Amino acid sequence: MSYRNFLDEVRKGMPSAGYVLASSDPFLHSEAVALIKALVPEGERDFNFQTFDLIGGKSGDPSFDQILDVVNTVPFFSGRKVVVIDNAQKLLKKDLKKLDRYFLTPSESSVLVLLYSGTVKKEMKEVRTGVKHIPLDISDREIPSWLKSRSRSRGIDVSDDAADYLVGTIGPDLGLLASELDKFTLVGKEKIEREDIVDIIEGKRTYNAFALVDAIRAQDPEKALRIYRVLRDSEEPYSLLGALNWQYSRYFEGKDTAAERRYYYRVFGLLSEADKDIKSSGGAYPVELLLVRLLRLAKKK
Repeated sequence: MSYRNFLDEVRKGMPSAGYVLASSDPFLHSEAVALIKALVPEGERDFNFQTFDLIGGKSGDPSFDQILDVVNTVPFFSGRKVVVIDNAQKLLKKDLKKLDRYFLTPSESSVLVLLYSGTVKKEMKEVRTGVKHIPLDISDREIPSWLKSRSRSRGIDVSDDAADYLVGTIGPDLGLLASELDKFTLVGKEKIEREDIVDIIEGKRTYNAFALVDAIRAQDPEKALRIYRVLRDSEEPYSLLGALNWQYSRYFEGKDTAAERRYYYRVFGLLSEADKDIKSSGGAYPVELLLVRLLRLAKKK
């Protein structure tokens, strides 16, 4: 199952007794909670929509037994009660057993949603009765489709070219992409094309990741360094790395010759190494070193 399966469940009103929604991206958990919360009428949310975070750490936080008591409590209104437990990966083994017992005879008037950060471990997978396990993570290849789907839910249509350009410019950070996408609602157009993206996002900025990769591929170090100096002042290193990875992935598609594929395998190896360096040391140096290495690699191509 995938994010699309989750959207299908939302459209059906979250009919199951319980859900485990797993993702490594907190943004997708936030998106999921917003969509689920919207199913509860606004006037009923104070009573029929409740959230608990297992990383609260406060002495007054409810125990897991108390949370299950809330789930079993009959809702004040005629609709179903929704209880969301964030950071469900922190559940203890003894609590997982209680959870499994709960789902043997779940409340007919409640839906329990468990937000799980990271890869679901075996103990949680074994909680099966009455529970739907849905991974929310979206692969880089699926991001343009996700963008188009999200835009349609807001009454606008983003063209394929515009979606590709947006991801290539911003990178694969879903939170940033969603923020930029929300700007389109102010344009007053039902159809968003690439030129609209340029006008809104680029503004007076001359360069982006597209131009940087093109300069590297053209073996033009002077232009590549000039573009990088502009981007360095306007982009976070990790965001720029994501945009470069996306752009190279687009160029890699359809490459058939062994020499071309070897070249891109080396490129992705350098990108992966830079990713590790940014995570361990931060700063701009890993990106600058990556740029030099990509220019050398292009020269050997």
